[in-house]
Amino acid sequence: MTARVVRGGPFRLALLSAAMAAALTGGCASGGGPGGPSKKALANGESCGSIKQQLNKLDARGVPASVQAQAAGKKISGQQKADADLYNQLLNDYLGARCHV
Repeated sequence: MTARVVRGGPFRLALLSAAMAAALTGGCASGGGPGGPSKKALANGESCGSIKQQLNKLDARGVPASVQAQAAGKKISGQQKADADLYNQLLNDYLGARCHV
């Protein structure tokens, strides 16, 4: 068996990881009718496209590395922490609104 390389960079990896984590932590058991949990409403002025654009900008700046470092308990600067927290919030909004479906 050979290993497959996932293309699409850190954003795709973070997106897949977050989706898997949501499924494993019982997101499907929380209701919302057939097919899993219900769709979360986005804040005023936000859309799936605008969130994706913000995530892409943070991705281009290398923020997913800070997210991983923070998750691993490594020390990061205040700005890196703020960027990582923003990235996580945007990713939660993106997944919660089921933009990835």
